[in-house]
Amino acid sequence: MTESYSATKRSLRFGLTQPAPCSYLPGQQEQLVVLMPEEPISAELYQQLLALNFRRSGEQSYTPHCPACNACQSVRINPQQWQPSRSQRRLLNKAQRSGLQYRLVTQADLSRYFPLFAAYIAFKHDDGIMYPANEEQLSSMLACSWLPVRFLEIYHQQQLVSVSIIDELADSYSAVYTFFAEQYQHFSPGKLAICYLLQQARQDNKAYVYLGYLVTACQKMAYKAEFRPQQRFIQGQWHSFA
Repeated sequence: MTESYSATKRSLRFGLTQPAPCSYLPGQQEQLVVLMPEEPISAELYQQLLALNFRRSGEQSYTPHCPACNACQSVRINPQQWQPSRSQRRLLNKAQRSGLQYRLVTQADLSRYFPLFAAYIAFKHDDGIMYPANEEQLSSMLACSWLPVRFLEIYHQQQLVSVSIIDELADSYSAVYTFFAEQYQHFSPGKLAICYLLQQARQDNKAYVYLGYLVTACQKMAYKAEFRPQQRFIQGQWHSFA
C-alpha cells in the first residue's frame, strides 16, 4: 500500500508495512509508514521528517502507524534548557572520578567497534533476532549515504567501553543506537552517553537532541523520560514536559 504525504512543499510517496508483533508491547501489532526507496532524500529533508515523528534505520526513514496504538512518542530535548537531575549529576561525577572520557568523532572504526558490538549483543540480546552479531549488521548502522553520522566514544584508561551512533543535522543531533562493554553497566552507559551528547550539543549550539521513541509502558525505554525538560510528539504535535 502506498500513500502521499506532504512533509515539505512537495509530495512524497510512502508505503505501509504488513502488521508484525510489536517489539515493545506484548500482544500488540505494529505497522510502519516507510518512505519509498525511489524517493530522493537528503539531510535537509530528514531533518523535517525527524520533526514529524520519523526515525532512520540504515538508509530507510519510517514512523509508527499502528491501527490500535499510538504509544510511540518521539522525544527531543533542547540542550540549552536541559538541567541534569540529581541522579544524572551523580552519574557524571562518578564517571569523572573514575576517569571516563568521551569524544565525538566523524569516522567509524569497524575493527574496534565490532568486538564491542558483538559482546554487547551476546549479553544483552541473546534471545533476539540480532544474535549472533555479524559485521554486516553493524556496517549498515554505521553509514548513511545522505546524512553525516557521528560516533560518541567513551573511554576508560584508553580502553573503548561504549559507542553511540549519532546522526548530525543542521539544527540537531539524533541518537540512533548505543552499545557498551558488559563490565561497565554500573555506569549506565546509555544514560551517560545522553548526558555527554547534551553537553556536546550545547557547545555546538544545536536546537535539539532527539532520543528516539518513548513507550511509557515499556520499562526498558523509561530512562528517556528522566531527561527534562523535554518535548514529546503526541497525536501530531509536540508537547512540553517540565
